[in-house]
Amino acid sequence: MTVTSAAPWERVEGKVQPRHRDRLAVIYIRQSTPQQVLGHGESTRLQYGLQQRAVGLGWAASRVLVIDEDLGHSASSGVERAGFQRLVSEVGLDHVGLVLGLEMSRLAHRSLEWQQLLELCALSDALLADPDGVYDPADHNDRMLLGLKGTVSEAELYLIKQRLWNGRISKARRGELVVPLPVGYLRRSTGEIVLDPDEQVQSVVRLIFDLFDELATINAVLSFLIEHGIQIGIRAREGPERGELVWRRPNRVALQNMLRHPAYAGIYVYGRSRLDPRRRTPGRPFTGRVRQSRDEWLVCLAGILPAYISAERHESNLARIKANRARAQSMGALRDGPALLVGLVFCGRCGTRMVVHYQRGRDGKLWPFYECCRVKGDYGGELCQQMSGTCADRCVAGLLLEATAPAALEVSLQIAGQAQHQRDQVDRIWRQRLERAEYAAARARRQYQLAEPENRLVVRELEKSWEHALAERQQLQDEYDRFTAARPRLLTAAERDQIRALAADLPAV
Repeated sequence: MTVTSAAPWERVEGKVQPRHRDRLAVIYIRQSTPQQVLGHGESTRLQYGLQQRAVGLGWAASRVLVIDEDLGHSASSGVERAGFQRLVSEVGLDHVGLVLGLEMSRLAHRSLEWQQLLELCALSDALLADPDGVYDPADHNDRMLLGLKGTVSEAELYLIKQRLWNGRISKARRGELVVPLPVGYLRRSTGEIVLDPDEQVQSVVRLIFDLFDELATINAVLSFLIEHGIQIGIRAREGPERGELVWRRPNRVALQNMLRHPAYAGIYVYGRSRLDPRRRTPGRPFTGRVRQSRDEWLVCLAGILPAYISAERHESNLARIKANRARAQSMGALRDGPALLVGLVFCGRCGTRMVVHYQRGRDGKLWPFYECCRVKGDYGGELCQQMSGTCADRCVAGLLLEATAPAALEVSLQIAGQAQHQRDQVDRIWRQRLERAEYAAARARRQYQLAEPENRLVVRELEKSWEHALAERQQLQDEYDRFTAARPRLLTAAERDQIRALAADLPAV
Protein backbone atom coordinates (compact mmCIF):
# COMPACT_ATOMS: atom_id res chain seq x y z
CA MET A 1 0.00 0.00 0.00
CA THR A 2 1.49 3.28 -1.08
CA VAL A 3 0.82 6.44 0.91
CA THR A 4 1.37 9.67 -0.98
CA SER A 5 1.49 12.92 0.99
CA ALA A 6 -0.29 15.89 -0.53
CA ALA A 7 1.73 18.76 -1.91
CA PRO A 8 1.57 22.05 0.04
CA TRP A 9 -0.64 23.67 -2.60
CA GLU A 10 -3.00 20.69 -2.33
CA ARG A 11 -3.43 21.08 1.44
CA VAL A 12 -5.14 24.48 1.45
CA GLU A 13 -8.47 23.16 2.74
CA GLY A 14 -6.87 20.65 5.06
CA LYS A 15 -4.88 23.02 7.26
CA VAL A 16 -7.41 22.87 10.09
CA GLN A 17 -6.87 19.56 11.83
CA PRO A 18 -8.61 17.94 14.82
CA ARG A 19 -5.67 18.87 17.03
CA HIS A 20 -6.37 22.53 16.26
CA ARG A 21 -10.08 22.14 17.10
CA ASP A 22 -9.16 20.60 20.44
CA ARG A 23 -7.87 24.03 21.45
CA LEU A 24 -9.50 27.45 21.49
CA ALA A 25 -10.26 29.69 18.54
CA VAL A 26 -9.39 33.25 19.58
CA ILE A 27 -10.89 36.30 17.88
CA TYR A 28 -8.82 39.43 18.46
CA ILE A 29 -10.85 42.66 18.16
CA ARG A 30 -9.32 46.11 18.14
CA GLN A 31 -9.95 49.65 16.95
CA SER A 32 -7.37 52.40 17.31
CA THR A 33 -9.29 55.16 19.11
CA PRO A 34 -12.47 55.58 21.18
CA GLN A 35 -13.78 57.85 18.42
CA GLN A 36 -13.52 54.96 15.94
CA VAL A 37 -15.39 52.69 18.34
CA LEU A 38 -18.24 55.21 18.55
CA GLY A 39 -18.27 56.35 14.92
CA HIS A 40 -17.28 53.19 13.01
CA GLY A 41 -19.75 50.67 14.37
CA GLU A 42 -19.73 48.58 11.20
CA SER A 43 -16.07 47.63 11.70
CA THR A 44 -16.86 46.50 15.23
CA ARG A 45 -19.79 44.37 14.01
CA LEU A 46 -17.66 42.74 11.31
CA GLN A 47 -15.00 41.80 13.85
CA TYR A 48 -17.51 40.29 16.25
CA GLY A 49 -19.01 38.48 13.25
CA LEU A 50 -15.82 36.43 12.95
CA GLN A 51 -17.33 34.12 15.56
CA GLN A 52 -19.45 32.60 12.78
CA ARG A 53 -16.36 32.05 10.67
CA ALA A 54 -14.75 30.14 13.54
CA VAL A 55 -17.90 28.03 13.87
CA GLY A 56 -17.81 27.41 10.12
CA LEU A 57 -14.23 26.14 10.43
CA GLY A 58 -15.36 23.49 12.91
CA TRP A 59 -15.14 25.10 16.34
CA ALA A 60 -17.99 24.89 18.79
CA ALA A 61 -19.40 28.26 19.81
CA SER A 62 -18.41 27.59 23.43
CA ARG A 63 -14.78 27.09 22.31
CA VAL A 64 -14.51 30.53 20.67
CA LEU A 65 -12.78 33.13 22.85
CA VAL A 66 -13.27 36.83 22.06
CA ILE A 67 -10.54 39.22 23.22
CA ASP A 68 -11.77 42.80 22.92
CA GLU A 69 -9.88 44.58 25.71
CA ASP A 70 -8.01 46.66 23.11
CA LEU A 71 -11.03 48.43 21.66
CA GLY A 72 -9.93 52.06 21.51
CA HIS A 73 -6.18 51.31 21.76
CA SER A 74 -3.60 51.87 19.04
CA ALA A 75 -1.49 48.98 17.73
CA SER A 76 1.66 51.11 17.51
CA SER A 77 2.93 49.32 20.62
CA GLY A 78 2.04 45.98 22.16
CA VAL A 79 3.21 46.92 25.64
CA GLU A 80 0.16 49.07 26.39
CA ARG A 81 -2.37 46.60 24.93
CA ALA A 82 -3.72 44.27 27.60
CA GLY A 83 -5.68 42.29 25.02
CA PHE A 84 -2.63 41.65 22.85
CA GLN A 85 -0.62 40.57 25.88
CA ARG A 86 -3.42 38.17 26.82
CA LEU A 87 -3.43 36.74 23.27
CA VAL A 88 0.32 36.16 23.36
CA SER A 89 0.02 34.47 26.75
CA GLU A 90 -2.74 32.13 25.57
CA VAL A 91 -0.76 31.18 22.46
CA GLY A 92 2.40 30.61 24.47
CA LEU A 93 0.52 28.36 26.93
CA ASP A 94 -0.62 26.18 24.00
CA HIS A 95 -4.29 27.00 24.59
CA VAL A 96 -4.97 28.38 21.10
CA GLY A 97 -5.43 26.48 17.85
CA LEU A 98 -6.62 29.38 15.68
CA VAL A 99 -6.22 33.18 15.81
CA LEU A 100 -8.74 35.15 13.78
CA GLY A 101 -8.66 38.83 12.88
CA LEU A 102 -10.49 41.01 10.40
CA GLU A 103 -7.11 42.20 9.12
CA MET A 104 -3.60 41.21 10.03
CA SER A 105 -2.90 44.87 10.83
CA ARG A 106 -5.34 44.52 13.75
CA LEU A 107 -2.79 42.35 15.52
CA ALA A 108 0.32 44.54 15.21
CA HIS A 109 1.65 47.51 13.24
CA ARG A 110 5.28 46.80 14.04
CA SER A 111 7.31 44.10 12.30
CA LEU A 112 9.02 43.12 15.57
CA GLU A 113 5.78 42.23 17.37
CA TRP A 114 4.29 40.68 14.24
CA GLN A 115 7.24 38.37 13.63
CA GLN A 116 7.36 37.40 17.31
CA LEU A 117 3.68 36.43 17.18
CA LEU A 118 4.25 34.40 14.00
CA GLU A 119 7.18 32.58 15.56
CA LEU A 120 5.18 31.82 18.69
CA CYS A 121 2.25 30.51 16.63
CA ALA A 122 4.62 28.33 14.59
CA LEU A 123 6.18 26.84 17.74
CA SER A 124 2.77 26.12 19.32
CA ASP A 125 1.23 24.85 16.04
CA ALA A 126 -1.45 27.56 15.98
CA LEU A 127 -3.08 28.83 12.78
CA LEU A 128 -3.97 32.36 11.75
CA ALA A 129 -7.01 33.33 9.72
CA ASP A 130 -8.65 36.35 8.18
CA PRO A 131 -11.49 36.70 5.63
CA ASP A 132 -9.01 35.85 2.84
CA GLY A 133 -7.95 32.44 4.13
CA VAL A 134 -6.25 30.28 6.74
CA TYR A 135 -2.50 30.42 7.22
CA ASP A 136 -0.03 28.08 8.86
CA PRO A 137 3.00 30.01 10.19
CA ALA A 138 5.01 26.79 10.14
CA ASP A 139 4.53 26.53 6.36
CA HIS A 140 7.16 28.34 4.28
CA ASN A 141 4.78 29.84 1.73
CA ASP A 142 2.23 30.89 4.33
CA ARG A 143 4.96 32.36 6.48
CA MET A 144 6.22 34.41 3.54
CA LEU A 145 2.70 35.64 2.78
CA LEU A 146 2.09 36.57 6.40
CA GLY A 147 5.43 38.39 6.48
CA LEU A 148 4.42 40.38 3.42
CA LYS A 149 1.09 41.25 5.01
CA GLY A 150 2.90 42.53 8.09
CA THR A 151 5.35 44.56 6.01
CA VAL A 152 2.54 46.10 3.95
CA SER A 153 0.65 46.93 7.14
CA GLU A 154 3.68 48.69 8.62
CA ALA A 155 4.31 50.62 5.39
CA GLU A 156 0.65 51.59 5.21
CA LEU A 157 0.78 52.93 8.76
CA TYR A 158 3.90 54.95 7.94
CA LEU A 159 2.26 56.53 4.88
CA ILE A 160 -0.88 57.39 6.84
CA LYS A 161 1.16 58.98 9.62
CA GLN A 162 3.25 60.90 7.10
CA ARG A 163 0.18 62.36 5.38
CA LEU A 164 -1.41 63.29 8.69
CA TRP A 165 1.84 64.86 9.91
CA ASN A 166 2.24 66.96 6.77
CA GLY A 167 -1.34 68.16 7.16
CA ARG A 168 -0.80 69.08 10.82
CA ILE A 169 2.37 71.04 10.06
CA SER A 170 0.69 72.85 7.18
CA LYS A 171 -2.20 73.98 9.41
CA ALA A 172 0.13 74.85 12.27
CA ARG A 173 2.21 77.12 10.04
CA ARG A 174 -0.96 79.05 9.26
CA GLY A 175 -1.84 79.19 12.96
CA GLU A 176 -5.02 77.18 12.36
CA LEU A 177 -4.16 73.87 13.99
CA VAL A 178 -6.33 73.25 17.06
CA VAL A 179 -4.06 72.89 20.09
CA PRO A 180 -4.96 72.79 23.80
CA LEU A 181 -5.35 76.31 25.17
CA PRO A 182 -3.90 77.46 28.50
CA VAL A 183 -5.91 78.94 31.35
CA GLY A 184 -7.59 82.21 30.43
CA TYR A 185 -8.33 81.41 26.77
CA LEU A 186 -11.42 80.09 24.98
CA ARG A 187 -12.01 78.77 21.48
CA ARG A 188 -15.29 79.80 19.89
CA SER A 189 -17.37 77.54 17.66
CA THR A 190 -15.90 79.35 14.63
CA GLY A 191 -12.37 78.38 15.69
CA GLU A 192 -11.41 81.88 16.81
CA ILE A 193 -9.32 82.06 19.98
CA VAL A 194 -10.32 84.81 22.43
CA LEU A 195 -9.70 85.74 26.03
CA ASP A 196 -12.00 83.89 28.40
CA PRO A 197 -15.17 86.00 28.60
CA ASP A 198 -15.39 85.42 32.35
CA GLU A 199 -14.01 88.53 34.06
CA GLN A 200 -12.90 86.66 37.16
CA VAL A 201 -10.79 84.25 35.10
CA GLN A 202 -9.05 87.19 33.41
CA SER A 203 -8.53 88.96 36.73
CA VAL A 204 -6.85 85.92 38.28
CA VAL A 205 -4.55 85.46 35.29
CA ARG A 206 -3.49 89.12 35.31
CA LEU A 207 -2.98 89.00 39.09
CA ILE A 208 -0.64 86.01 38.77
CA PHE A 209 1.61 87.84 36.30
CA ASP A 210 1.59 91.01 38.42
CA LEU A 211 2.47 89.03 41.53
CA PHE A 212 5.39 87.34 39.80
CA ASP A 213 6.72 90.74 38.71
CA GLU A 214 6.62 91.87 42.34
CA LEU A 215 7.50 88.71 44.30
CA ALA A 216 9.88 87.16 41.74
CA THR A 217 9.35 83.51 42.77
CA ILE A 218 6.65 80.96 41.99
CA ASN A 219 6.54 79.82 45.61
CA ALA A 220 5.79 83.37 46.79
CA VAL A 221 3.00 83.73 44.21
CA LEU A 222 1.52 80.39 45.29
CA SER A 223 1.65 81.38 48.95
CA PHE A 224 -0.12 84.68 48.20
CA LEU A 225 -2.93 82.95 46.28
CA ILE A 226 -3.42 80.36 49.02
CA GLU A 227 -3.39 83.00 51.75
CA HIS A 228 -6.08 85.07 50.01
CA GLY A 229 -8.23 82.09 48.97
CA ILE A 230 -7.87 82.74 45.23
CA GLN A 231 -8.61 79.86 42.83
CA ILE A 232 -7.85 79.42 39.13
CA GLY A 233 -10.69 79.06 36.62
CA ILE A 234 -10.13 76.16 34.18
CA ARG A 235 -12.27 75.07 31.25
CA ALA A 236 -12.84 71.31 31.51
CA ARG A 237 -11.48 69.50 28.43
CA GLU A 238 -13.29 66.18 28.82
CA GLY A 239 -16.10 64.48 30.66
CA PRO A 240 -19.68 65.64 31.18
CA GLU A 241 -18.45 69.12 32.21
CA ARG A 242 -16.46 69.66 29.01
CA GLY A 243 -16.27 73.35 28.22
CA GLU A 244 -17.67 74.35 31.60
CA LEU A 245 -15.77 76.61 33.98
CA VAL A 246 -14.31 74.71 36.94
CA TRP A 247 -12.49 76.40 39.82
CA ARG A 248 -9.38 74.62 41.09
CA ARG A 249 -6.97 75.49 43.86
CA PRO A 250 -3.62 76.77 42.53
CA ASN A 251 -0.54 74.58 42.48
CA ARG A 252 3.11 75.01 41.58
CA VAL A 253 2.99 73.14 38.26
CA ALA A 254 0.00 75.14 37.01
CA LEU A 255 1.66 78.46 37.88
CA GLN A 256 4.93 77.40 36.28
CA ASN A 257 3.17 76.38 33.06
CA MET A 258 1.30 79.68 32.94
CA LEU A 259 4.42 81.78 33.40
CA ARG A 260 6.31 79.80 30.74
CA HIS A 261 3.57 79.53 28.11
CA PRO A 262 4.19 81.90 25.18
CA ALA A 263 0.46 82.10 24.38
CA TYR A 264 0.02 84.74 27.10
CA ALA A 265 2.31 86.99 25.04
CA GLY A 266 0.18 86.42 21.92
CA ILE A 267 2.56 83.83 20.41
CA TYR A 268 1.14 80.74 18.69
CA VAL A 269 3.55 77.81 19.03
CA TYR A 270 3.57 74.16 18.02
CA GLY A 271 6.20 71.54 18.76
CA ARG A 272 7.35 72.76 22.19
CA SER A 273 7.88 69.15 23.25
CA ARG A 274 8.71 65.82 21.65
CA LEU A 275 8.11 62.21 22.62
CA ASP A 276 11.07 60.32 24.05
CA PRO A 277 10.22 56.57 24.05
CA ARG A 278 12.88 55.91 26.69
CA ARG A 279 11.00 58.05 29.21
CA ARG A 280 7.56 56.59 28.64
CA THR A 281 5.91 54.80 31.54
CA PRO A 282 3.96 51.66 30.56
CA GLY A 283 0.26 52.17 31.02
CA ARG A 284 0.55 55.97 30.98
CA PRO A 285 0.21 57.15 27.36
CA PHE A 286 0.86 60.84 28.10
CA THR A 287 4.29 60.35 29.66
CA GLY A 288 7.67 60.70 27.98
CA ARG A 289 7.26 64.28 26.75
CA VAL A 290 10.50 66.29 26.71
CA ARG A 291 10.63 70.07 26.44
CA GLN A 292 12.63 71.43 23.50
CA SER A 293 14.57 74.64 23.22
CA ARG A 294 13.05 77.52 21.28
CA ASP A 295 15.30 76.87 18.29
CA GLU A 296 13.74 73.40 17.96
CA TRP A 297 10.10 74.55 17.97
CA LEU A 298 8.35 73.60 14.74
CA VAL A 299 6.12 76.70 14.58
CA CYS A 300 6.37 80.04 16.36
CA LEU A 301 4.06 82.83 15.17
CA ALA A 302 3.93 86.11 17.09
CA GLY A 303 0.80 88.25 17.24
CA ILE A 304 -1.64 85.45 16.42
CA LEU A 305 -3.36 85.19 19.80
CA PRO A 306 -4.81 87.87 22.09
CA ALA A 307 -2.19 88.69 24.71
CA TYR A 308 -2.28 89.18 28.46
CA ILE A 309 1.31 90.46 28.63
CA SER A 310 3.90 91.83 26.20
CA ALA A 311 6.59 89.70 24.60
CA GLU A 312 9.27 91.61 26.53
CA ARG A 313 7.54 90.85 29.81
CA HIS A 314 7.32 87.17 28.86
CA GLU A 315 11.03 87.05 28.15
CA SER A 316 11.71 88.74 31.48
CA ASN A 317 9.62 86.09 33.26
CA LEU A 318 11.53 83.28 31.56
CA ALA A 319 14.84 84.87 32.53
CA ARG A 320 13.65 85.25 36.13
CA ILE A 321 12.58 81.59 36.32
CA LYS A 322 15.90 80.49 34.88
CA ALA A 323 17.80 82.65 37.35
CA ASN A 324 15.82 81.16 40.24
CA ARG A 325 17.13 77.68 39.52
CA ALA A 326 19.59 76.39 42.09
CA ARG A 327 22.53 76.12 39.70
CA ALA A 328 26.08 77.37 39.87
CA GLN A 329 25.48 79.52 36.78
CA SER A 330 22.38 81.28 38.18
CA MET A 331 21.78 83.58 41.12
CA GLY A 332 19.07 81.37 42.62
CA ALA A 333 15.76 82.27 44.21
CA LEU A 334 15.46 84.62 47.17
CA ARG A 335 15.57 82.70 50.44
CA ASP A 336 15.11 83.41 54.13
CA GLY A 337 18.07 84.76 56.05
CA PRO A 338 19.72 88.09 56.95
CA ALA A 339 22.31 87.99 54.14
CA LEU A 340 21.74 90.67 51.49
CA LEU A 341 24.05 89.54 48.70
CA VAL A 342 22.94 85.93 48.17
CA GLY A 343 23.94 84.86 44.66
CA LEU A 344 25.61 88.20 43.88
CA VAL A 345 29.12 87.69 45.30
CA PHE A 346 31.84 86.16 43.10
CA CYS A 347 35.27 84.99 44.15
CA GLY A 348 38.04 87.38 43.07
CA ARG A 349 40.51 84.49 42.72
CA CYS A 350 38.70 81.86 40.63
CA GLY A 351 35.55 83.74 39.52
CA THR A 352 33.19 81.18 41.09
CA ARG A 353 29.91 82.28 42.66
CA MET A 354 30.26 82.30 46.43
CA VAL A 355 27.64 80.68 48.66
CA VAL A 356 26.32 81.96 51.95
CA HIS A 357 26.51 80.10 55.25
CA TYR A 358 25.32 81.12 58.69
CA GLN A 359 26.70 80.79 62.19
CA ARG A 360 24.48 81.26 65.21
CA GLY A 361 25.92 83.51 67.90
CA ARG A 362 25.50 83.22 71.64
CA ASP A 363 22.44 85.46 71.54
CA GLY A 364 20.83 83.25 68.86
CA LYS A 365 21.43 85.76 66.08
CA LEU A 366 22.51 84.46 62.67
CA TRP A 367 25.79 85.84 61.30
CA PRO A 368 26.36 85.29 57.56
CA PHE A 369 29.66 84.64 55.83
CA TYR A 370 30.40 84.09 52.13
CA GLU A 371 32.49 81.12 51.10
CA CYS A 372 34.08 79.93 47.86
CA CYS A 373 33.88 76.17 48.28
CA ARG A 374 33.37 74.93 44.71
CA VAL A 375 36.77 73.27 44.42
CA LYS A 376 36.52 71.80 47.90
CA GLY A 377 33.05 70.41 47.41
CA ASP A 378 33.44 69.06 43.86
CA TYR A 379 37.10 68.02 43.73
CA GLY A 380 38.13 67.60 47.36
CA GLY A 381 40.57 70.52 47.17
CA GLU A 382 41.30 73.30 49.61
CA LEU A 383 38.86 76.05 50.54
CA CYS A 384 39.52 78.97 48.19
CA GLN A 385 38.52 81.81 50.55
CA GLN A 386 35.78 83.09 52.81
CA MET A 387 34.74 86.50 54.07
CA SER A 388 32.49 88.03 56.70
CA GLY A 389 29.01 88.63 55.37
CA THR A 390 28.27 91.43 57.82
CA CYS A 391 31.09 93.65 56.52
CA ALA A 392 30.25 93.04 52.86
CA ASP A 393 26.53 93.63 53.41
CA ARG A 394 27.17 96.84 55.36
CA CYS A 395 29.45 98.21 52.63
CA VAL A 396 27.09 97.44 49.74
CA ALA A 397 24.05 98.64 51.70
CA GLY A 398 25.73 101.96 52.38
CA LEU A 399 26.46 102.50 48.69
CA LEU A 400 22.89 101.55 47.79
CA LEU A 401 21.36 103.93 50.35
CA GLU A 402 23.59 106.74 49.20
CA ALA A 403 22.39 106.27 45.64
CA THR A 404 18.68 105.98 46.52
CA ALA A 405 18.46 108.69 49.20
CA PRO A 406 17.33 111.48 46.78
CA ALA A 407 14.42 109.35 45.60
CA ALA A 408 13.06 108.43 49.05
CA LEU A 409 9.76 110.26 48.55
CA GLU A 410 9.28 108.77 45.10
CA VAL A 411 9.99 105.31 46.50
CA SER A 412 7.38 105.78 49.21
CA LEU A 413 4.74 106.87 46.69
CA GLN A 414 5.57 103.96 44.40
CA ILE A 415 5.37 101.43 47.23
CA ALA A 416 2.03 102.84 48.37
CA GLY A 417 0.71 102.71 44.81
CA GLN A 418 1.80 99.09 44.36
CA ALA A 419 0.24 98.05 47.66
CA GLN A 420 -3.02 99.79 46.81
CA HIS A 421 -3.11 98.29 43.30
CA GLN A 422 -2.58 94.80 44.69
CA ARG A 423 -5.38 95.24 47.22
CA ASP A 424 -7.69 96.51 44.48
CA GLN A 425 -6.98 93.42 42.38
CA VAL A 426 -7.66 91.01 45.24
CA ASP A 427 -10.81 92.89 46.26
CA ARG A 428 -12.06 92.83 42.66
CA ILE A 429 -11.67 89.03 42.55
CA TRP A 430 -13.57 88.69 45.83
CA ARG A 431 -16.43 90.86 44.54
CA GLN A 432 -16.55 88.82 41.34
CA ARG A 433 -16.85 85.65 43.43
CA LEU A 434 -19.71 87.24 45.34
CA GLU A 435 -21.38 88.23 42.08
CA ARG A 436 -21.07 84.66 40.80
CA ALA A 437 -22.57 83.27 44.02
CA GLU A 438 -25.43 85.80 43.78
CA TYR A 439 -26.14 84.72 40.20
CA ALA A 440 -26.16 81.03 41.21
CA ALA A 441 -28.64 81.74 44.02
CA ALA A 442 -30.90 83.81 41.73
CA ARG A 443 -30.80 81.09 39.07
CA ALA A 444 -31.75 78.43 41.61
CA ARG A 445 -34.63 80.67 42.78
CA ARG A 446 -35.93 81.10 39.22
CA GLN A 447 -35.78 77.34 38.62
CA TYR A 448 -37.74 76.74 41.81
CA GLN A 449 -40.40 79.31 40.94
CA LEU A 450 -40.88 77.95 37.40
CA ALA A 451 -41.58 74.43 38.61
CA GLU A 452 -45.14 73.21 39.05
CA PRO A 453 -45.99 73.17 42.78
CA GLU A 454 -47.86 69.89 42.40
CA ASN A 455 -44.76 68.10 41.09
CA ARG A 456 -43.25 67.60 44.53
CA LEU A 457 -40.64 65.13 43.27
CA VAL A 458 -38.98 67.96 41.32
CA VAL A 459 -39.84 70.85 43.63
CA ARG A 460 -38.19 69.23 46.66
CA GLU A 461 -34.90 68.81 44.78
CA LEU A 462 -35.02 72.38 43.40
CA GLU A 463 -35.72 73.66 46.90
CA LYS A 464 -32.63 71.87 48.21
CA SER A 465 -30.55 73.37 45.39
CA TRP A 466 -31.83 76.86 46.18
CA GLU A 467 -31.07 76.46 49.88
CA HIS A 468 -27.59 75.17 49.08
CA ALA A 469 -26.91 78.15 46.78
CA LEU A 470 -28.10 80.58 49.46
CA ALA A 471 -25.89 78.92 52.08
CA GLU A 472 -22.85 79.12 49.80
CA ARG A 473 -23.54 82.79 49.09
CA GLN A 474 -23.84 83.58 52.80
CA GLN A 475 -20.67 81.64 53.61
CA LEU A 476 -18.74 83.50 50.92
CA GLN A 477 -20.12 86.84 52.19
CA ASP A 478 -18.95 86.01 55.72
CA GLU A 479 -15.49 85.08 54.43
CA TYR A 480 -15.31 88.35 52.50
CA ASP A 481 -16.32 90.34 55.58
CA ARG A 482 -13.58 88.67 57.63
CA PHE A 483 -11.08 89.27 54.84
CA THR A 484 -11.87 92.99 54.53
CA ALA A 485 -11.79 93.38 58.30
CA ALA A 486 -8.26 91.98 58.39
CA ARG A 487 -7.11 93.66 55.15
CA PRO A 488 -9.07 96.83 54.33
CA ARG A 489 -9.50 97.63 50.65
CA LEU A 490 -7.87 101.05 51.05
CA LEU A 491 -4.60 101.69 52.86
CA THR A 492 -5.25 103.19 56.26
CA ALA A 493 -3.61 106.41 57.38
CA ALA A 494 -1.38 104.44 59.77
CA GLU A 495 -0.20 102.20 56.94
CA ARG A 496 0.58 105.20 54.72
CA ASP A 497 2.49 106.90 57.55
CA GLN A 498 4.44 103.68 58.10
CA ILE A 499 5.40 103.52 54.42
CA ARG A 500 6.55 107.16 54.44
CA ALA A 501 8.54 106.58 57.61
CA LEU A 502 10.29 103.55 56.14
CA ALA A 503 11.07 105.44 52.94
CA ALA A 504 12.51 108.34 54.93
CA ASP A 505 14.63 106.00 57.04
CA LEU A 506 15.94 103.53 54.45
CA PRO A 507 18.89 102.41 56.60
CA ALA A 508 16.40 101.05 59.13
CA VAL A 509 14.83 98.94 56.41
